[in-house]
Amino acid sequence: MQDQVEFKGIREGILITIDPEAEWGDVLSDLTARIDNQAAFFRGATIVLQLGKRAVQRPELARLLNRLRERDVNLASVLSTSATTQGATRQLGLALDLSEIGPAEGVRQATPQIERPPEYPEKMFDDEIVGSEGILIRRTLRGGRVIRTPGHVVVVGDVNPGAEIIAGGDIVVWGRLRGVVHAGAMGDESCVICALDLQPTQLRISSLISVSPPTNKRRKPRPERAYIQDGQIKAEDWNH
Repeated sequence: MQDQVEFKGIREGILITIDPEAEWGDVLSDLTARIDNQAAFFRGATIVLQLGKRAVQRPELARLLNRLRERDVNLASVLSTSATTQGATRQLGLALDLSEIGPAEGVRQATPQIERPPEYPEKMFDDEIVGSEGILIRRTLRGGRVIRTPGHVVVVGDVNPGAEIIAGGDIVVWGRLRGVVHAGAMGDESCVICALDLQPTQLRISSLISVSPPTNKRRKPRPERAYIQDGQIKAEDWNH
């Protein structure tokens, strides 16, 4: 059975696709419950709603908009082929197309759109390889930067104090990790956090939190991997 609400990270923020056949009341209940269950992940996020052919009246869309605003979630655009939904969207001052909004602040420049050239082969990868979505950031994240995505995050560079990464999947830092990181932010306790130098201000996996103890001693940097085992966050050498 297909989920009536699906999430996907895009350049503009988080794309939420609604099953056009699902009852609107059920959709509202499901969507708000999932946002409430992962409040830290969605707080301050920009979302785009994909409604397809569903016809939604202005009062119905306004009710959803109010629920999102109460949870500090920004609805930037509604995508739909329905004239009724498009009219309601315009009346509420929302965008009808992704070109009308810019990239979300949380993922600005992190997920550029790349056109596939015509000669690109239709089948390039082995069918046996199973992957999942993520973003690759080739730079150091300085204080004040926030990355938020439902997928995995790989940073080739450092994560400085004051920077924050909130990911629904794993977080891998090919450098020094000294900021705030939250892997498995949508409840996945199997997620891991890896870094060449793991010294975060705060580290979270799913609902568990770990804070690095203050120290004046210099320690030799070494690759480490943090994960959940027996209900606790543990760290070990990252050598595999």
